[in-house]
Amino acid sequence: MKKINCWEFKQCGRELGGKNVFFELCPTATYILLDGVHGGINAGRACWTVTGTLCEGEVQGTFAEKKKYCGHCDFYLTVKTEEAENFQTTLSLLKLAE
Repeated sequence: MKKINCWEFKQCGRELGGKNVFFELCPTATYILLDGVHGGINAGRACWTVTGTLCEGEVQGTFAEKKKYCGHCDFYLTVKTEEAENFQTTLSLLKLAE
């Protein structure tokens, strides 16, 4: 099964070369410190850890500010299910990015 990134799942078009990038590029698309995590490109499969993501077309805050929403996000829940025992918690991902 091909693992898809958040921008593919949400079809937002805010990735590099995406149809809506002229509005603004989402930071998950260029956050190279998490490249490869959960099989994604940059932070494409760990978007909940990145500050300033463009979820639903609006700039989100820090992880602490958005964690209550991300925990219910259909993409977050999909990644968590797909990764099962290999799912990395937000805290471990943030340590990777340090």
